[in-house]
Amino acid sequence: MEEKPFSAWSWSVEQCLKELNVKLDKGLSTYEVEKRRERYGWNELKKEKGKPLWRLVLEQFDDMLVKILLVAAFISFILAYLHGNESGDAGFEAYVEPFVIVLILVLNAIVGVWQETNAEKALEALKEMQCESGKVLRDGYLVPDLPARELVPGDIVELRVGDKVPADMRVATLKTSTLRAEQSSLTGETMPVLKGTAPVFMEDCDLQAKENMVFAGTTVVNGSCICMVVSTGMNTEIGKIQKQIHEASLEESDTPLKKKLDEFGSRLTTAIGLVCLVVWVINYKYFLTWDLVNGWPANIRFSFEKCTYYFKIAVALAVAAIPEGLPAVITTCLALGTRKMAQKNAIVRKLPSVETLGCTTVICSDKTGTLTTNQMSAMEFFTLGGKTTASRIFHVEGTTYDPKDGGIVDWTCYNMDANLQAMAEICAVCNDAGIFANGRLFRATGLPTEAALKVLVEKMGVPDAKARNKIRDTQLVGNYLIDRSTVKLGCCEWWTKRSKRVATLEFDRIRKSMSVIVREPTGHNRLLVKGAVEVLLERSSHVQLADGSLVPIDEPCRQLLLTRLLEMSSKGLRCLGLAYKDDLGEFSDYCADTHPAHKKLLDPACYSSIESDLVFVGVVGLRDPPREEVHKAIDDCRGAGIKVMVITGDNKSTAEAICREIRLFPEGDDLRGRSFTGKEFMALSSSQQIEILSKPGGKVFSRAEPRHKQEIVRMLKEMGEIVAMTGDGVNDAPALKLADIGIAMGITGTEVAKEASDMVLADDNFNTIVLAVAEGRSIYNNMKAFIRYMISSNVGEVISIFLTAALGIPECMIPVQLLWVNLVTDGPPATALGFNPADVDIMRKPPRKSDDALINSWVFFRYMVIGSYVGIATVGIFVLWYTRASFLGINLVSDGHTLVELSQLRNWGECSSWSNFSVAPFTVGGGRVISLSNPCDYFSVGKVKAMTLSLSVLVAIEMFNSLNALSEDNSLVTMPPWRNPYLLAAMSVSLGLHCLILYVPFLADVFAVVPLSRNEWFLVILVSAPVILIDEVLKFVGRSRRRRSKEKTA
Repeated sequence: MEEKPFSAWSWSVEQCLKELNVKLDKGLSTYEVEKRRERYGWNELKKEKGKPLWRLVLEQFDDMLVKILLVAAFISFILAYLHGNESGDAGFEAYVEPFVIVLILVLNAIVGVWQETNAEKALEALKEMQCESGKVLRDGYLVPDLPARELVPGDIVELRVGDKVPADMRVATLKTSTLRAEQSSLTGETMPVLKGTAPVFMEDCDLQAKENMVFAGTTVVNGSCICMVVSTGMNTEIGKIQKQIHEASLEESDTPLKKKLDEFGSRLTTAIGLVCLVVWVINYKYFLTWDLVNGWPANIRFSFEKCTYYFKIAVALAVAAIPEGLPAVITTCLALGTRKMAQKNAIVRKLPSVETLGCTTVICSDKTGTLTTNQMSAMEFFTLGGKTTASRIFHVEGTTYDPKDGGIVDWTCYNMDANLQAMAEICAVCNDAGIFANGRLFRATGLPTEAALKVLVEKMGVPDAKARNKIRDTQLVGNYLIDRSTVKLGCCEWWTKRSKRVATLEFDRIRKSMSVIVREPTGHNRLLVKGAVEVLLERSSHVQLADGSLVPIDEPCRQLLLTRLLEMSSKGLRCLGLAYKDDLGEFSDYCADTHPAHKKLLDPACYSSIESDLVFVGVVGLRDPPREEVHKAIDDCRGAGIKVMVITGDNKSTAEAICREIRLFPEGDDLRGRSFTGKEFMALSSSQQIEILSKPGGKVFSRAEPRHKQEIVRMLKEMGEIVAMTGDGVNDAPALKLADIGIAMGITGTEVAKEASDMVLADDNFNTIVLAVAEGRSIYNNMKAFIRYMISSNVGEVISIFLTAALGIPECMIPVQLLWVNLVTDGPPATALGFNPADVDIMRKPPRKSDDALINSWVFFRYMVIGSYVGIATVGIFVLWYTRASFLGINLVSDGHTLVELSQLRNWGECSSWSNFSVAPFTVGGGRVISLSNPCDYFSVGKVKAMTLSLSVLVAIEMFNSLNALSEDNSLVTMPPWRNPYLLAAMSVSLGLHCLILYVPFLADVFAVVPLSRNEWFLVILVSAPVILIDEVLKFVGRSRRRRSKEKTA
């Protein structure tokens, strides 16, 4: 049942307990639990009903081209059945055509269903994030592992380090001084968040700010506490995300290509319908006759047999006009595209998205890890020089956790002065992080900022020359070790051995610092502190100079330090202050928890007084640096007309500094109207929002929450943009699902984000997205090439059938032959066109509009011209065989067949009424002799040779035409065939397959063809080759038209 949970974060613990009607030491009674379960249900995510399999299968047939094919298959099945009944031979040959069409459709459906089911797995991954069980107080007793699904609001739960949180809960009491939860899966922020019990007095605040709440699906990284359950199941934050993912998946729209093909399919249907009707009308006199009596028709005679014959021709037309191989070739081309992309680290999960990438107009990118390396590193540090008015700034190179990556610029301080030694000691010892190597990738354990400080210490070295040489030798040996996973931090180890840690004063939000008490080699204790610079300055009374001498902090000195701090912050650096204290009073001899002063360490309220009267040492500036290749990628996007928007959970100044550095904004540009926090942007009116989003140039949205991301994507889509969106957390899943292309991170991404996405970046790199867009564009161009190629051949087939019907001659190709050409001989060259090399300037053109026509009027005119030639050539050679003894010096009657007049051929249906018409027997390839008892069979059974010639001309023209399709406008002189060797191989395969059906007797019977002689082959080539010349002329006209229109606009 839907219940509006109360704002537990803004209420005190006592108010919450009262509202939930529960005692902290007793928990709920069994009776109360049952009552609440009836009201709130189980604590689990609702399983949204997936589409049943039959529905998925049916949806694959909801496509214009597929529906036309289904109808064609059905009709050809009925005709084959009728024909079998008439002639009494219902052999397999008759059913080849419907069988093959159905087979294609089934294969197509299987691929489609397999992809759809993959998409449904996103919600399954969410379930795996849920916790299995928890430690719960019921009836005053602790139940150690109560299944998490049995929790109800009001339950009292205990959490410890490493526990997964089972429901959204309000923290009631802390059992340790601090409690941190890692909630990056919900908020996208990698830093663990400190939790407390104090109320947050804001009714509407973001997840990050709810510091007294822990959320289902997140993990406790340190500390333990007692909490009370506030929301369960679908009312938790993770439940809301599931709802959003589900809603977003319902909003999924068709890809630009699918819309185009559907539109094309419906136009094709209309065209086929019209042509079929015209063919029937032209030939009505053959099956419908009447006498005129007083000007009115009488004695109407109808021949059912002739009517079905012309109906068969109409079906042949449909088969000819539909590119049956198209669905298969498109799938193949996309699959090959995905393989190419995988080599470039982009793993495509849904085939059509390969093509959608090509028309991307906006990329919404996360900052952390995509534009940046997601590895904190120290960029610079400063300390005071010889006097309080002079400071020294050191710049650090290297952007990863690899200690050997870069060093300190102009570092001559191997014999470090006292001030730098104090700095190195604090960075190394007041630190809980570690580093490990994962292959060639270095990772941090613990807090990223602390890991960066440890790397800095390694770059600084140690003051002891003997130890320094020893460390260097160890590192050299370390390079040859088999176990390279733990990284040896020699310098840090030297400091930690030298200064033994005896106590830790944990970090907390109020004092914004953390410190450790260490035993120095002299035997004295020292307090090492690191924290927010402003806070440490307030608590410091002295400052250390380069030579180690201490000077009281005066106002000019404080101002100098604050000015330096401001300079560093404005570069987007995260600044940490370092300080120490030698005079520890009662802690000066502290060594273990038996010491009388130990109880003060148990109470965090005392920490501020211990950390007072400090000696200020210096400041380190850290940041998550941008990736090196991002600059170029952003420039490429600009050149390609793609807008880049950065949407991040980081604060405004850091986000702006990084965006300036990657050149998303020019240096010194005013960012008003281009940089907003999520809340600021959502507070604007919708007309202002649209105006901001439609302006050219980059934008940055900081402190953005998941719902903000979703809203921005939705707005951009409504404005007609094609949006690619990157994300890695669970919180990004709804926006990933909603975007046209959802891109998840392969390394840092959660399973949920990956499952909701269309593409996964194996290297989390923004540059990979740009490479994938270029690949998508090239794939679309190649698809256009093969769609053009296939359709121009289909137009040719339609015209040839139309001509036979219009001239009234016997049909020169039967449906099963057309099907063979469309599927088998067209398939390999069309697929090979998918390998066309990309244009050089592919990323210097603006994105194509998603409503750009697949076929414009000029391209259509070219189809018609080429198609007409195909039609005339196939019908022409058929007529030549029947009516001419030779053509261009090639003897056509060497096989001894009988010649007829063209008028006889056009009225072949009246053959039975011709007086003394006889046909001589003639030989076909393989020495077979054809002799006919009924001379009229010369136009049905006897046309095998003429049909074979027509079919061979069609296949040969297709092969030459595939060369024309290498480039839309470029001549074969500038784009020679060997630029795409796959195409030459595919042409050989297709011709080989054609020869297979001619020269294998069983197949020759199925396809009603006969072998050809060398002379006949020569004739076929002669008739087919001119198609190249015709298209070269058309391309030349197209180029000059384009040049003229360019000059006009110029």
